[in-house]
Amino acid sequence: MASATATAKPKRGGGGREEDPRGPRPSRFRWLPGSRLGRLIIALNVLGLAILIAGALVLNELRQGLVNARIDSLTTQGELMAAIIDQAATVGEPTPAMDPSNASLALQMLANPKAQRARLFDAQGQPIADSDVVADRVEQRALPPARPRGGQGLSLPRRVRPQGAVAEEARAALRREVGKALLGQHVAGLRRDEDGRRVVSVSIPIQNVQQILGVLTLEANDVDQIIAREREALIPFILIAMAVSLSSSLLLTRLIAQPVRRLARAADRVRLAGARAISLPDLAKRDDELGDLTRSLEDMTQALSERMDAIESFAADVAHEIKNPLTSLRSAVETLDLITEPAARERLLRILKNDVQRLDRLVTDISNASRLDAELSRDNPKPVDLEKLIGDIVGLYQATAKPGEVSVRFVRPTGPESVIVLGREGSLGQVFRNLIDNARSFSPPGGVVEVAVQHGAGRVLATVSDSGPGIPEENLETVFERFYTSRPKGAAFGGNSGLGLSIARQIVEAHGGALKAQNRVVDGQVIGAVFLLILPEVKT
Repeated sequence: MASATATAKPKRGGGGREEDPRGPRPSRFRWLPGSRLGRLIIALNVLGLAILIAGALVLNELRQGLVNARIDSLTTQGELMAAIIDQAATVGEPTPAMDPSNASLALQMLANPKAQRARLFDAQGQPIADSDVVADRVEQRALPPARPRGGQGLSLPRRVRPQGAVAEEARAALRREVGKALLGQHVAGLRRDEDGRRVVSVSIPIQNVQQILGVLTLEANDVDQIIAREREALIPFILIAMAVSLSSSLLLTRLIAQPVRRLARAADRVRLAGARAISLPDLAKRDDELGDLTRSLEDMTQALSERMDAIESFAADVAHEIKNPLTSLRSAVETLDLITEPAARERLLRILKNDVQRLDRLVTDISNASRLDAELSRDNPKPVDLEKLIGDIVGLYQATAKPGEVSVRFVRPTGPESVIVLGREGSLGQVFRNLIDNARSFSPPGGVVEVAVQHGAGRVLATVSDSGPGIPEENLETVFERFYTSRPKGAAFGGNSGLGLSIARQIVEAHGGALKAQNRVVDGQVIGAVFLLILPEVKT
């Protein structure tokens, strides 16, 4: 991975990363399989699932729903039992009272000790009957473990009902509940019984007309058992959810973390092993974001590789082109001391002057070519009036023309509309200057270089024509290569660097256009060359 190789870098200045003398730090999730991203995916999935399981096990809402349902059930049963006891155990006229014997008998017939505990209280809150006592119910408790051999014998069980603070608090809570019921209220809620167990309790007054004869209390302690059964029922779903979550985590690790790690290793190979491009065909075939990323990285590294090849080729061409005038200069300087004839020395000095000018032109054009990419990427394109730009350039040539030199003429487009293109004025001006200088160098003395502009159908066509010997058909494309300097017979040697047309095409293509070369033919005879510059037009 990239992070692994980065730690192996030597110490660097200028804000670079330094190697940790303690070595690589261990991951918090090193025990999980896969890469760091894969371990993180698994850990986060398991963490989220654990939170979900914890929330399901708490069951707050389910517990409250069960309590409410149990209260409703006990209330319904209690109201029915209270009505029956009122009918069966009410005695006395005109002041009614409850017969304890009949009430106890009715409670014995109506109560279900297995489902709940029923207790009956008189009008003063004193207990009359208890379903646990009526049904002769005996509570069973497991004996504690025997003491080790040599001890004091078996440990005796504690009392069936603890007599501590818990029991006293439970009896006090029951008295408060019965007291409220004696006031004619239906009381329901959760409380603790004498054994400390949580019970759902309802207390219903037994009422004859307006007279309260007693209170019926029903208790159910099966809420915890119901919740336990609900939790047990959730266990299969929890196991299935864990299996699905773990499977999805492993799948995400295989589909995301491992491919990302492969991309990082491929990038490290490009950086450390001298590889020119990333190549991962299997990932590039994927129809997802990782496939897009892989294809983009492959295209990016391929473009960088091509740029590096171009730079290497350019450096080799520059070395070759500069070596020629330097060799000529060295030969002329070495010969200069051996020549005493003034005319020969004068010719040799002219050669030295021409070589120096040629070298100066080469260095200037090489500098322009090397800065071209940076200038094109730094300046933002803006609307450029091409007619005005060409007019200013041609006017400068006309103002500095000398007698007998090649003249430059501009054929302006017809129509009132301006010719607007989107580009960089300085770069486009360099294109036309290079084309005009090239055309002038090939035209005979007294010749004319003509610049014309046409526009329509969403494009602009600019032409630069000369009256020279033309271009051989096999070289119509070669003239745009760097350092191509094929000259006609009689042309001055070293007058061109061979970079002007290459720079011009590069600028035009960066503006979304095209630059081509053709010959001007009349009656089968070549009368010159013409360069066609095509750019997209911007409507105003």
